[in-house]
Amino acid sequence: MQKKIKIWFYSGSSAAIKEFSIPKFLVGVVLLFMAAFLGGMIYAGQDYWQMKTASFDNELLNRKISRQKNEIKAQRKQLQSFARKIGSLQETVDSLCIFEDKVRLIADIKQTSDTNGLIGIGGLSKNRPDYDIPLEEDHDSLIRELHDQVHETQVVTRNQFKDFESLIDQLNKKKNILAATPSIKPVDGWITSNFGYRTSPFTGQKEFHSGLDIANRHGEKILATANGKVSYAGRKMLLGKLVVIDHGHGTITRYGHLDKMLVKRGQSVKRGDPIGLMGNTGRSTGPHVHYEIKRNGTPVNPAKYILN
Repeated sequence: MQKKIKIWFYSGSSAAIKEFSIPKFLVGVVLLFMAAFLGGMIYAGQDYWQMKTASFDNELLNRKISRQKNEIKAQRKQLQSFARKIGSLQETVDSLCIFEDKVRLIADIKQTSDTNGLIGIGGLSKNRPDYDIPLEEDHDSLIRELHDQVHETQVVTRNQFKDFESLIDQLNKKKNILAATPSIKPVDGWITSNFGYRTSPFTGQKEFHSGLDIANRHGEKILATANGKVSYAGRKMLLGKLVVIDHGHGTITRYGHLDKMLVKRGQSVKRGDPIGLMGNTGRSTGPHVHYEIKRNGTPVNPAKYILN
């Protein structure tokens, strides 16, 4: 006999209590179905929660990846900007190398060191990194090239600095030599006697004239023809009142037959400074200056040292 479960319930429409029976297996089926439904709902809820969590994590990960990509692009842009600045610096160093060579060429100063000059061993290499690599591509090769370029630029700039120091030192020496080299007339006037052999106006005999005789009015200012120091200022037999200037580097100039000396022994003078007044002291036929240049004790033709 099939077991049944009796259920009583109160009907509101009537005062009687009604009773009906449900087969026991049907109740089991219903409960089983409800348990299965509840389990399915719980499983579906858990699955939905996991999917939702995974979706949220995935969104966070995508945002993080996007930020990292943007950061990488920004870093690569900065890297390319840095590369261009290095390229600009290298071009400047190249220009300085060329400028140094031009100065050396004009000043006739040879390269004395084995450092950098373009005419010497060469400057920076002409291989430049590719600065315009697409931002999406790997920039490791550019980083390696930049590292090499920076090292090379550091070496060349250090050498270039040494070269410029050497060049400035040589230019200063050359400047001092040029400043101490006679290059102007001691006075305007007429050359009455040239350098070399001539017939003496006093003896009529052939003699060597070791300077230039330049005539002008009595009292004309006589100028130093280069920088130097007065080594003598006094009377000297046939040359009368004489000023001698030592210009260093084995060069001296002499100014004879002066009417008055405007400098003293030991006094420093510069090119163009007045050192005396034209006269005819000593053995002289009229107002003039005997201008003489000696290099290492040997008289040389002053006409070759007059540029004005």
